[in-house]
Amino acid sequence: MTRRWTWLAVSAVLIAAASVASAADKVDMAARVLPPPAQAGGAVKPFVKEPAGKVALVHVRVIDGTGGPAFADRTVLIDGVKIAGVQAGGDALPAGYRAIEARGLSVLPGIVGMHDHQYYIARPNLDASGHSDSPLMVPQMTFSSPRLYLANGVTTLRTTGSVETYTDLNMKRAIDAGTLPGPHMDVTGPYLEGPNSPFIQMHSLTSADDATQTVNFWADRGVTSFKAYMNITRDQLKAAIEAAHARGLKITGHLCSVTYPEAAALGIDNLEHGFVVNTQNDPGKVADVCPSTSGDPTITGMDPASADAKALIATLVKHRVAVTSTLPVFESWSPAYRKLPPKQLELLSPGARTDYLHIYALSQKRKPEVAAARAKVWKNALGLERAFVVAGGLLIAGPDPTGGGQVLPGFGNLRGIELLVDAGFSPVEAIRIATLNGATYLGLADHVGSIAAGKNADLLLVKGDPSNNITAIENVVTVFKDGVGYDSAALLASVKGRYGQY
Repeated sequence: MTRRWTWLAVSAVLIAAASVASAADKVDMAARVLPPPAQAGGAVKPFVKEPAGKVALVHVRVIDGTGGPAFADRTVLIDGVKIAGVQAGGDALPAGYRAIEARGLSVLPGIVGMHDHQYYIARPNLDASGHSDSPLMVPQMTFSSPRLYLANGVTTLRTTGSVETYTDLNMKRAIDAGTLPGPHMDVTGPYLEGPNSPFIQMHSLTSADDATQTVNFWADRGVTSFKAYMNITRDQLKAAIEAAHARGLKITGHLCSVTYPEAAALGIDNLEHGFVVNTQNDPGKVADVCPSTSGDPTITGMDPASADAKALIATLVKHRVAVTSTLPVFESWSPAYRKLPPKQLELLSPGARTDYLHIYALSQKRKPEVAAARAKVWKNALGLERAFVVAGGLLIAGPDPTGGGQVLPGFGNLRGIELLVDAGFSPVEAIRIATLNGATYLGLADHVGSIAAGKNADLLLVKGDPSNNITAIENVVTVFKDGVGYDSAALLASVKGRYGQY
């Protein structure tokens, strides 16, 4: 396993017709992921800025999540947990509504995060040379992560791989019960991993039967999706896919031993990390074995305009395989990568901050030829995601807040939207990828992901106009979830210095 993957892993045309069809479409995911909200308990009340009721966001700019143009000077009506309607800013308010002046602000759908872990990667005794001691560990961030997500506008997320699955399930139940602050959660089961995992906390599947039993065990306990991991075999993956689909659930994969075309043929629903982890063209690739090159040769040689790229994209579109963009976790490869701003650094625990600064310093010391190779991979990664969407593929997004430490929950979701703009999407297209596309994949598009009458009042209120300048998306003012407005600043203050600790 190369250091690159230890750090990472151990890290249309936008149209509804690109939705992924499988047996999971028969499941009422809304009932499981978006249950009726409970009253805010004692741990939640301090962060409530706007109680649920009849609220009107007056004179606000609306970016509705569909990928269409923004609408200036509108009033968004919120009635309890639902959006009651959108009207012209100058129209009289219906009786009983309390006005919130929103001139100069924009409202977007709440973000639907599609690669949003609730843990952190810890490397014992990491030093300035990049050396750390074994074993690599994955401590749960049950306190800080859900607050960071909610503070930055993530109102629904998929954990996309769990290490402490019971913890994630209990966290979801506590959030749904109003006893902890956080987003709606699609809890993914434990990683479906084969042998030689870099993580000592993961179970190694021993057979296809083991994969089937693992899926059924965790589906019985309430998980709503699954994720295959780097060292899984094709037989194990096939068994896991069949078991998940038989339960009406979807399965994604961060793969290495299995290539993208192989996974598509087996019926996988989703592939993680854009096109970066595909190993189909790695020299000497052996079936069911993750090569030491970890996909580097494939992504380096796969120019978006090449025949290989077009054939791969056509295969994924044909099989209706969604692709998850996780550009933030790869951003250190970009020539434009910069150190995290102070606002984010101060949220890290002292140990996590020191580790991040070691890793950042190492990224700045790459030899010119290494930096050029990384820049080539970055360019191809951006271009392939854009080409996939142009071909009719469903692109969804999440930050993967692990890796080299440069990605924090919530902040990474916002940064991912900005990086999609760097990839060639318009701001409103990038926002759709991070909102409605994720809701579409999860089967929740009738409830969340866009702004329309009758949908859940899950909204992100920001200062400025992200449809014109995407960086304005960082200026979070209030986050509405189920019609309750949460104080972003208060949520962030509550976890200052704690991310990486608990």
